[in-house]
Amino acid sequence: MDLCCAREHRFEGWFASAEQFEQQCASGQVACPSCSNQEIRRLPSAPSLVQRGSPQRASASDSQPDASHGLLTQLIETLKKQAEHAEDVGARFPEEARRIHHGDAEDRSIRGTASAQDMRELLEEGVSVLPVPGPKKGLH
Repeated sequence: MDLCCAREHRFEGWFASAEQFEQQCASGQVACPSCSNQEIRRLPSAPSLVQRGSPQRASASDSQPDASHGLLTQLIETLKKQAEHAEDVGARFPEEARRIHHGDAEDRSIRGTASAQDMRELLEEGVSVLPVPGPKKGLH
């Protein structure tokens, strides 16, 4: 579902149901990934439609699945090409990203490995990071 915090940061969240979203918000379990604000509201999203005579549900955004898929594929390929030209810092990625963010190291593009927890912590600290899928093994 599309969400927005009180500071107008937009992001997505996945919940089993709207009720689950409401319960998690009420218990303080939902926060903005940009600023940690817990005042979250749902944004209108594409309606889900039930077509007559068919038990399948169709989303309004399903009308152009190929265009969306093509755009996503193109974006991922562009990010991979950018990552090829970045300095590989390996497992030192979280540390080096922080050093660059704080001005303790030269500002440059880097790539490396980080755990999901490391990525969350970097984002919470305001460090701009983006996970990019690596190349498929065995392909060149």
